Amino acid sequence: MPPRTSGWRIGRVAGAPVLVTPSWFLAAVVLTVLFAPTVRFWAPAMGTPGVLVVSFAFVLLLFASVFCHEVAHAVVARSRGHRVDELALTLWGGHTAYSGGGSRPVDSALVAVVGPLTNLALAAAFWVGFQAQAVDSIPGLLMYAGAFSNAFVGAFNLLPGLPLDGGQILESAVWAATGSRTRGTVVAGWVGRAVGVGVVVWALLWPLTSGMRPDWIMVMWAALIGAFLWSGATDAMRVGRRREALAGLTVRSLAMPAVVVAQGSGAADVGRAAAGRPDVVVVVVDGAQAPVGWVDPRAVAAIPAEQLAVTSVDATVVPFPPGSAVEAGAAGPELLQHLAGTSGGARLVPVVDGGRVTGVLDVARVAAAVRPGGRQ
Repeated sequence: MPPRTSGWRIGRVAGAPVLVTPSWFLAAVVLTVLFAPTVRFWAPAMGTPGVLVVSFAFVLLLFASVFCHEVAHAVVARSRGHRVDELALTLWGGHTAYSGGGSRPVDSALVAVVGPLTNLALAAAFWVGFQAQAVDSIPGLLMYAGAFSNAFVGAFNLLPGLPLDGGQILESAVWAATGSRTRGTVVAGWVGRAVGVGVVVWALLWPLTSGMRPDWIMVMWAALIGAFLWSGATDAMRVGRRREALAGLTVRSLAMPAVVVAQGSGAADVGRAAAGRPDVVVVVVDGAQAPVGWVDPRAVAAIPAEQLAVTSVDATVVPFPPGSAVEAGAAGPELLQHLAGTSGGARLVPVVDGGRVTGVLDVARVAAAVRPGGRQ
C-alpha cells in the first residue's frame, strides 16, 4: 500500500479512509476571504460576521462538491476491481488514491471521467435550485455560486492533460490505440504541461485582447495553477516510466544461481558444492528442503583448513528472514511489495519454484533496477 497522506480521518468510503489534510484549512480560510466581497455586494446590509459565515458556507459547499467528485472516482475504481487506498481533501481540492485491480484503458477512462461528470451534474442541480430562488437572496447566491464552481471544476478537469481527469482519459485513448500505457502517459503529460503554460498565457493575453490591463492577482493564481499542472504532469510521466520499468522486473531476470547443502553438513561441503562456480550462492536447507539461510564465503574462508572437516556449515550461515522466500515467477509491483514486507533489511532472499530452491535474489540489485536508469 502506498504511503498515506497526513491528515485527520473523518470517515470511510469504498473501504478507504477519508482524510482532511492540514492544507485544507489554509484553502478554506483563503477562499472564505476571497468570496467575502461577493457576499457583501449581494447583501450590503449584512455585518462582517454574517458575511464571513455565508462565505464559509460557500466554501463548505464547494468542498462538498469536491468530495462528491472524489467519491465518484472511488466507487467506480472499486467497481472496476481496484483497491481504494484513500480519499483526501487538500489545498488543491482533493485526490483519490487507488491501486491493484485490472489494467485496461477502459477502466482508467471510466474512473477518470466519472469525477467531472459528477460536478457537471451537481452544476445542473444547483442551477435548478438557483432558478427557484429570489435572484437577490443569499440562498440564490449560494445556488448560483455552486452551479458556477461545479461547472468550472467539471469543465476544467476535462481538459486533456495530466494530472487532470481529462489527461487520464487522453492517456487511456493513446494507450488503447498504441498498446503502450507509458506512451499514453507521456503524451498526456506533455499536453498537461502545455495546458499549464496555456493557463498563464490566457491570464496575460485575454485582458489585452479586450483592451484592458492584466489583473495581476488573476495572473498570480494562473501561475500557481500552471505550476501545479506542470509539476503534476512531470510527476505523472516519471511514474509512468517507473511503472514501465516495474512491468519488466522479474525474479528470473534478476536471480543469481544457487546450490543447496543440507543443514548440519560440514563446511568442507561448501567448497565442493560451489566448485568452479564463483557466481553461485550456497543455500542451506532443512530436512524439508526449506531454505534456512545462505553461506557467507568470508566466514568459510576464515576457518582454518584443518578445521573445515569438523566445522558445521551452520556456523557460516546468514539466516533468511522468515517468509522472505519469493516465487520464481514473481514480477512487477507484487515482487516489490513482497520484498518490502518480508525482507526485513536482508541482503539476500531465497528464490523457490515448486517448493525447491532455485536461486537467490539480491535486494540491492532489485532496488537498482527500479531506479531511473537502472538496469536489470
